Amino acid sequence: MGDRYRDRDRGRPSALSRRSFVRSAAIGSLAVATGSGSLACAPDADDGRASGGDPPGDSPFDVPPFEYEEATIADLRKRMEEGSLTARQLTEAYLDRIEALDGEGPRLSQVLQTNPEALDMADRLDRERKAGNPRGPMHGIPVLLKDNIATADRMESAAGSVALVGSKPPRDAFVARRLREAGAILLGKTNLSEWANFRSSHSSSGWSGRGGQGRNPYALDRTPCGSSSGSGAAAAASFCTVAIGTETDGSVTCPANANSLVGIKPTLGLVSRSGIVPISHSQDTAGPMARTVTDAAILLGAMAGVDARDPATAKAKGHVENDYTRFLDANGLKGARIGVVRDHYFGYSPKADAIAEEALRALRDAGAVLVDPASIPTAGQWGDSEFEVLLYEFKADLNAYLSDLGPGAPVHTLADVIAFNEDHAEREMPYFGQDIMEQAEAKGPLTEAAYTKALEKNHRLTRAEGIDKVMDEHRLDALVAPTSGPPWVIDLVNGDAGGGSFTSPAAVAGYPHITVPAGYTFGLPVGFSFVGRAWTEPTLLRLAYAFEQATKVRRAPTYRRSADVAAVSSDSAG
Repeated sequence: MGDRYRDRDRGRPSALSRRSFVRSAAIGSLAVATGSGSLACAPDADDGRASGGDPPGDSPFDVPPFEYEEATIADLRKRMEEGSLTARQLTEAYLDRIEALDGEGPRLSQVLQTNPEALDMADRLDRERKAGNPRGPMHGIPVLLKDNIATADRMESAAGSVALVGSKPPRDAFVARRLREAGAILLGKTNLSEWANFRSSHSSSGWSGRGGQGRNPYALDRTPCGSSSGSGAAAAASFCTVAIGTETDGSVTCPANANSLVGIKPTLGLVSRSGIVPISHSQDTAGPMARTVTDAAILLGAMAGVDARDPATAKAKGHVENDYTRFLDANGLKGARIGVVRDHYFGYSPKADAIAEEALRALRDAGAVLVDPASIPTAGQWGDSEFEVLLYEFKADLNAYLSDLGPGAPVHTLADVIAFNEDHAEREMPYFGQDIMEQAEAKGPLTEAAYTKALEKNHRLTRAEGIDKVMDEHRLDALVAPTSGPPWVIDLVNGDAGGGSFTSPAAVAGYPHITVPAGYTFGLPVGFSFVGRAWTEPTLLRLAYAFEQATKVRRAPTYRRSADVAAVSSDSAG
């Protein structure tokens, strides 16, 4: 779920060449059983860490140039409209990029499998464009999906777990269907913190039984954060144009922070959760991950919508926008009233604080009115009740999801998953156990008073007595704070080091949160967050875009073995 309740991981997938990816996808289930094949191979001895082929010290890998590195949707759309690029050519280029950097080279271990139907999809979309029938801005754009988003095709939908390999979802997740309808190419599935990081309290973000430990392209020994680690690192490394993550508490925004991306955690219900392996129906949502605010806004428009299979989306009627780019305004910070949430969300990382102070100066220079401080009065008071709610809802929601998979699925209940992990401990629990799953299994039904009281406390403290109160008091358009600290060193022995973050208030409230690249320290990314009330995505996008245009901080990854300790600490605050 992000940086609060983590899982812990191992290994890496072997290289998946474009010449054999169709065959490999078809035999993925068999590969798990036999330990062969390239989709779900047994973890390697180096556990995704530096190999003999790594460059010495902290020097970067010699990564070959890539024509579409950092390319935006607008860049690619223009070339396809002009006829100088086809969707097939673009898809082939991304597949080659994945082969070169994910299974070989720096070995990011972030793409679990590519889609054996991707090139056919690209050909079909090329024919549609040639016939004068493009579907919109996403037409022909390759997208990577987190492995917990179901696709009713030849790809797995396993939440990173061997326990779900071979299960066949009855239908596409609503998000996957919307992307297909918008003309996106579903390029493949990304690694993640297994079960969206809700398995163990001693985890290493970015590890799964299917894919092992994923690595951060800015410094290979640093966490990509999670649980949408693969989507974050893959988008940062230009394995795709944009990617989809999911968040319960920090699982989109933390990896966006760690990989210098724009990440959007939408209002609960703006994007359907049907067909997504769940943790919590009161907090879960899918969200865009992109290198620019514009691309994230385009992707959000393609994802959002009302879905009869997800009751929460009924509240989105009247709030769904097909084109969120119309809210982007380079002068959008002028006159905006922005609250700086210092108490509890500054002070845990001097490096992040220094970058945040530069971000605040940029807001002022762009015409924003800062209310500093503007503290959330209840900050830090809902941690226990949040965890209680997640334990209850995980059991109920996961059991419901698994029951929909049908009799052919390897597991049908949370209890089955726990038993599977015990029976396959060498593969699934080489570094950490499943204490969170066991706590969830011990919970009763959602009618119990302990659950209903905890849920009421969560909403009261984060909404009426939290975000809403401080925003009403100071007449604010948004709240800001550093998203999180710089990414920490991967530690498979002790698990995540972690630290503070600004993910929890919006996550528990079900309110929107956008993080934007803000700077680097020793070459490691740090993001800056904009949080608002429910359904204020247009306002937050306007502010985030204006901040991005005023600072233009993001730079492509360098694939260093470690942090650039020779660099000046806050080396890109502008």
